[in-house]
Amino acid sequence: MAASATWPAASASAPQRLAPSGNVKATRDDWLDLALSALAVEGVDHVTVLALSERLGVSRSSFYWYFKNRDELLDALLDRWDRLNTRSIVIQAEAPAATVNEAVCNVFRCWVNPAIFSPRLDFAVREWARRSAHVRKALDRSDRVRTEALKALFVRFGYEDEDAFVRARVLYYMQIGYYALDLKEPIETRLNLTPHYLKAFTGVLPTEGELDPFRAYAVGHAHSPDFDPSRGRA
Repeated sequence: MAASATWPAASASAPQRLAPSGNVKATRDDWLDLALSALAVEGVDHVTVLALSERLGVSRSSFYWYFKNRDELLDALLDRWDRLNTRSIVIQAEAPAATVNEAVCNVFRCWVNPAIFSPRLDFAVREWARRSAHVRKALDRSDRVRTEALKALFVRFGYEDEDAFVRARVLYYMQIGYYALDLKEPIETRLNLTPHYLKAFTGVLPTEGELDPFRAYAVGHAHSPDFDPSRGRA
């Protein structure tokens, strides 16, 4: 069974300022959680101090106990996206596996469980990157790290360097394209196609023993929401 990444704590890498005394209604994590949801569901333009404070039911001034300005909040969101989506792919690519098909199935877990890889959040960041050179740089780095992790997976199972690189690109770009097209396939259809995808990616026909753990995992997460839209709205 592959190790699964989980949502990182919103404040894991940022120092906390002491909140003002009195009845504090929103923590730094509250601001980050709501901002991340607003980013994923509505886009970066809706991540504003005023909109978030109204949804949290607190004054705008309380925001500045945790962040210097909106830019600092946006940087924290970028970091959280990277630690969720990119770190999850790396963790799953490095998870123990007896065969290459088992290893790729470990990565497939990211594609069926939005708690460890959020397509909605990933594409919100990709849209944001169209207007921000800073975000574009972070996105390019993330795509590179993800692809390198997948390449290392194939190298681990004896594929030549260039072959591993191309297979990693095909696997990763295919999945990003799947999200870009917003395909709405039932989980049963996806699972029926899984053996064929695996053979295309690895060149090796998978066995039932390699497929069964992933099938069970996929069915268990088939209806997990990728951000509840109500969390990003008033």
